[in-house]
Amino acid sequence: MEDFSYLVYFMHMKTKIIWSIVFLVIVVGGAIWASNIEAKPGKLDQFAQCLNDSGAKFYGAFWCPHCAAQKKLFGNSVTKLPYIECSNPDGQTQTQICKDKEIKGYPTWIFADGSQVSGEQTLATLSEKTQCELPGGTQAETPVDTTTSEVTPIN
Repeated sequence: MEDFSYLVYFMHMKTKIIWSIVFLVIVVGGAIWASNIEAKPGKLDQFAQCLNDSGAKFYGAFWCPHCAAQKKLFGNSVTKLPYIECSNPDGQTQTQICKDKEIKGYPTWIFADGSQVSGEQTLATLSEKTQCELPGGTQAETPVDTTTSEVTPIN
């Protein structure tokens, strides 16, 4: 009778080990798959890097819908943008760098020549202001109204 209880215990442990290995393979495989997705270059990587290299700066806030729309234009290339977060984590106060630059609304772009524009900007406008070339096949004019309604004011 005792031999049977050891056999049941052994089978139970074997099942646990197999399920642990299956779980581990799924987790590791998922992590590898996710890292490969994030590593894919964006269509506008070179353009976004050129904006950065040109001295342009994109000031925004994590809670700003117009900043989110501006970032969305860049797709996977958003990580190459010269983005500066102006909101403190509380969402109510502004970082010192943005106070020093006198940023009054989001998004605000400041260029190397000192000029600045506020509101969502088309890729073509950013290209003109920085002399950065848009890649072939890129839709240069994304329909964006750059009136003051596209600027999120600071509270």
